[in-house]
Amino acid sequence: MLVRDAMSTVVLTIGPDHTLRQAAALMAARRVGAAVVHDPDADGTGILTERDILVSVGLGQDPNAEHTHAHTTNNVVFAAPSWTLEQAAQAMAHGGFRHLIVLDGGEPVGIVSVRDLIRCWAPARQPAPAPV
Repeated sequence: MLVRDAMSTVVLTIGPDHTLRQAAALMAARRVGAAVVHDPDADGTGILTERDILVSVGLGQDPNAEHTHAHTTNNVVFAAPSWTLEQAAQAMAHGGFRHLIVLDGGEPVGIVSVRDLIRCWAPARQPAPAPV
């Protein structure tokens, strides 16, 4: 199975000047765990994850005052739609992260997460067994 078969095509793109609260609200509304950060003044595309927001809040930083550019990962490992799920899992395990932005022709076309990999590899959900 390939990344294109597993990835989410719901790509939330935010700017570097969004506050962490705004980013969290947008991520929650879209039910995604990561957002692509597009900063026209920076090199390339970055990613902001729920973990980045959690770390900031855990440090006591104000999510209304903190901006995404200060918490964005810019040295991103990207996946191609033609990667196998094994390649994606290997990249995540090696890098210690749970999301990969999927690029096609240099443009973000999706995000693949650990959850997507599990969904594809785990057997379909079975109904709970009836009580005895």
